[in-house]
Amino acid sequence: MNLLEVRGLNVSYGGIKAVRGIDLNVAQGELVCLIGANGAGKTTTPKALARLLPAHGKILYQGKPITQ
Repeated sequence: MNLLEVRGLNVSYGGIKAVRGIDLNVAQGELVCLIGANGAGKTTTPKALARLLPAHGKILYQGKPITQ
């Protein structure tokens, strides 16, 4: 089982789509790094996963949804 599973993560700031359709699996003990250009969503993605920003998509932590 994955520690974290993300399917179709989308985050918008008003009319601007900051993150579009991210899918991600993180196994327990695995180290993950987000890399990309400025404005690619590197900061927005973990903020959405921590529920600091409103997001759409499926986020499971230890198999349980955290998006409701």
